[in-house]
Amino acid sequence: MRASVSLLIFTAFLLFRSLPVLAQETDDPFLWLENVNSEKSMEWVYAQNKITKDVLTANPVFNELLEKNVDIYNSKERIAYPSFHGRFIYNFWQDAEHRRGIIRRTTLNDYMTKNPHWETVLDIDALNTVENENWVYKGASWLYPGDELCMLRLSHGGGDAVVMREFNALKKEFVKDGFFLPEAKGSVSWKNKNTLLVSTDFGPASLTTSGYPRVTKEWKRGTPLDKATLLFEGDSTDVSVGSYVIHTPERNYEIISRGMTFYSSKNYVIENGKQIALEFPEDAEFDGIFKNQILLQMKSDWKINGNIYPQGALLSIDYDAFLNGDRNFTVIAVPDERSSIASVSTTKNMLLVNLLTNVRSTLFKYRFTAGKWQKEKVDAPDFGSIGIAATDEFSDRFFFTYTGFLTPSSLYFVSADETIKKLKSLPDFFNASKFRISQNEAVSKDGTKIPYFIIMPKAMKYDGSNPTLLYGYGGFEISLRPRYSAVIGSNWLERGGVYVLANIRGGGEFGPKWHLAALKENRQRAFDDFAAVAEDLIKRNITSPRHLGIQGGSNGGLLVGVVFTQRPELFNAVVCRVPLLDMKRFSHLLAGASWMGEYGNPDIPEEWAYIKKYSPYQNVFKDKKYPVVFFNTSTRDDRVHPGHARKMTAKMEVQGHKVYYYENTEGGHAASTTNKQRAYSSALIYTFLWQQLGK
Repeated sequence: MRASVSLLIFTAFLLFRSLPVLAQETDDPFLWLENVNSEKSMEWVYAQNKITKDVLTANPVFNELLEKNVDIYNSKERIAYPSFHGRFIYNFWQDAEHRRGIIRRTTLNDYMTKNPHWETVLDIDALNTVENENWVYKGASWLYPGDELCMLRLSHGGGDAVVMREFNALKKEFVKDGFFLPEAKGSVSWKNKNTLLVSTDFGPASLTTSGYPRVTKEWKRGTPLDKATLLFEGDSTDVSVGSYVIHTPERNYEIISRGMTFYSSKNYVIENGKQIALEFPEDAEFDGIFKNQILLQMKSDWKINGNIYPQGALLSIDYDAFLNGDRNFTVIAVPDERSSIASVSTTKNMLLVNLLTNVRSTLFKYRFTAGKWQKEKVDAPDFGSIGIAATDEFSDRFFFTYTGFLTPSSLYFVSADETIKKLKSLPDFFNASKFRISQNEAVSKDGTKIPYFIIMPKAMKYDGSNPTLLYGYGGFEISLRPRYSAVIGSNWLERGGVYVLANIRGGGEFGPKWHLAALKENRQRAFDDFAAVAEDLIKRNITSPRHLGIQGGSNGGLLVGVVFTQRPELFNAVVCRVPLLDMKRFSHLLAGASWMGEYGNPDIPEEWAYIKKYSPYQNVFKDKKYPVVFFNTSTRDDRVHPGHARKMTAKMEVQGHKVYYYENTEGGHAASTTNKQRAYSSALIYTFLWQQLGK
């Protein structure tokens, strides 16, 4: 995802609406299912849910899996992941006693102990009782520096749309007559204690066609929101517009970001009340400012001043020099053909670069000394996935995680003197010693080698009878990496299943080129890659179509939707979660218009010409035999419209195909909000998979 755009999209939120059917010529008999909360639509949902639950919960496997999942999700041995705020370590925690969760804190010294003493700051369940609400916690924006004031983001039922309310964490109470933003998609950033930079729904014509703010303003305490001062106004066809402050020990920087598409943006700084454009390529990823150095990741080659800065490179340049016309950048890191930069983070004095090589992580730290970057590898475990869990902007302390398919996630602490300590680790939720991992390659239709991981029993027989679940995503430059999943381990592996993770094109495993290879008119490559992995599994006699299932969610839901309609002979089960499926209508539903940079615009005939060839909803037919599909979505998903899954289910049923459907009535794009909901949904899915793929 684009950092500049995703900052606004994935931390920005919009009022969830029961969208009426858009005026458009159509012969779609199931268009009424797009009316999310209508009585007719919800009657259909409840009826579908009942059919699915009646069948799957009657299977003896269901209760066994549900019990395991509840224990996993509510386990007291889960890692309480930290975040630094002033003097405290904060954590959001959910368990059986705290269904909606609690915001809690402790000191760093106490957090380092085996059993920290947590102080509850806000109990969301108690808040719901007092306010008669169904709030779901969606994070907070904190005033810099310190640990006193923040803007809490609270969602009705888990959607992206949130109410933002000023909260005093030290007093553990909402600020009387404090800053308040009604339910909307948007963002806030503290300029100072009495000033917010705000992007929200300011009323008519203030949103883009994607449903995100196109207006950003500066809002002073004590004044009404409609009197906030306009900073910037984008076009209605933009994806989003926002503003924020980068706080550093040296100085603060006010930034305006205009996302024209998902992958192109323009950024501006405000200096002495004037907006100054940061003139770099629109597809470049602006990673902020550190030690007065602008950080930039290249998504394509950039030729300037006689220099060529290569695709995928991480660059820096002095902020003041850049504003004065200097374009001679310093190259910090250049990934090779099998590498990509997974993340960039900062402490007070260090730039942390997480490099992915052949889908395995290596962490490096850089210091900017005497005008040069000094590089050093962090002594972290190899051959797994590393993630930065939390950094301290006032010191060089930070936390990172390490995980692998068979290695329980561990949390490491790096102290100010750079000593590394393994602090906490998940327990073994399943017996990993019985399994082994291999990384293979399949050859796609155009000859490209596609890597994939297999987790399988050591004693597995290559007889084609092994129940196998193939998972993929393939979009938005998102990388799928090895990770420990207690649910997959206990629900699938321990019962004799094989799990496969495919690193297909469209993702970011090998940098921007891997993503661009499956963009828009080249989307079919991602689907061919996924089918090639399936064919390779069958060719190796690991499994067979009778025992092979596929799973994906969101863009991955589109992936499996396309592949099962194009290559139904390869599979016997499909799990399609919160999916896009009607690619003729996607850009008219909720945030769909923001993804035209990924898929194309179906309203342009030349672009619909290639989209219609794979759009699942337009390519499912009565006279073809398909694997059984389990569609799973949420009524409160205000990112990918639940109408996609609803309409596909209804159409396939009318055509006579067997499908299952389950729609959680809350949960947003994650399709669940509580541990109980997560456990239940997972039990349904894996019961379905065992029912279809078991020996």
